Amino acid sequence: MSVGSVPYLEAMLLLRREPELPWDARRLARRLYVADKKSEELLQALLDAGIVVPTEDGNADFCYRPRTPELAAMVDRLAAFYASNLVDVTHLIHATHERKAENFANAFIWRKKPDA
Repeated sequence: MSVGSVPYLEAMLLLRREPELPWDARRLARRLYVADKKSEELLQALLDAGIVVPTEDGNADFCYRPRTPELAAMVDRLAAFYASNLVDVTHLIHATHERKAENFANAFIWRKKPDA
């Protein structure tokens, strides 16, 4: 399991806390204070990761239902760890993004070849 952003983590944990509720992009956006478009992306990412499933009513709603018991247990452990280490976890997520951005930027740096 990979956690790409703090909003992704918060969305996953929010849906986990209220698994009986159907979640659509608008409800999630209001709870996370993000744009509807961003919450749509988050729900799609959670669906792709096997964290949520579409509701059976055919609406654009999702419910928390991890694909496997192992994935559910991993999310439970993450929730417990995040509850007591919020700052450390968010710093770790942001540091990972900064490294990726730095590595991407470094790919475009022209380096002078050493003299042969």
